Amino acid sequence: MTRIAVLGGHGKTGRAVCAALTQRSAQEVPLGRADWADLPGALAGCDAAYLIAPNLHPDEPEYVADALIALAEAGVGRVVYHSVASPYVPAMPHHLGKAVSEDLVRRSGLVWTVLQPGAYLQNLDLSGPVVRVPYDVDAPFGLLDLADLGAAAARVLTEDGHAGATYELASRQTTVRELAAEAGLTAERVEDPGEHPWLSAMFAYYDRHGLPVGTQPLAGLLR
Repeated sequence: MTRIAVLGGHGKTGRAVCAALTQRSAQEVPLGRADWADLPGALAGCDAAYLIAPNLHPDEPEYVADALIALAEAGVGRVVYHSVASPYVPAMPHHLGKAVSEDLVRRSGLVWTVLQPGAYLQNLDLSGPVVRVPYDVDAPFGLLDLADLGAAAARVLTEDGHAGATYELASRQTTVRELAAEAGLTAERVEDPGEHPWLSAMFAYYDRHGLPVGTQPLAGLLR
């Protein structure tokens, strides 16, 4: 049975990937912060790894570099890196961290694939009656369902033909207003809560440009 490590496997992204790996009869090995004390040991016997950095990590390139070293030491020759759609956006610092990390992955000497997911559908509260977001509700987005992400990641991890590929991932193209209307709800832009400066920068970018992502790469992976 193929054995696949999921670094960051206990978060919502990691759980979606692990669930999809199980459906493909692969053995998932979810790893978290406690495993970093001996990451090469935790990775022993794995055939591949899905690499997710903690959300808003203050130094994602360092985190990714350490993970890549551990993968090489453990003899795991294949890595799929969880990046983001439009990684090189100077206005969004955490996107830039992923752009630098992508470069590290590509130069790691491992067999690599990069996934660039759009914003998650599950990040929107559709419980009603009003969907509130701190950016323009008419901004264009390529939104990604977590189940689709998991299915795409599992396929890339368990099948040949994806080495050296970079895939943008979105389940659908829409706006928050359109998505709310489909659920019989209204949408409203609210003030940025200011919880983190990187999030504020992201919301300001979304307000001006949204985050468009094409749907065809995901459709191809899920065929």
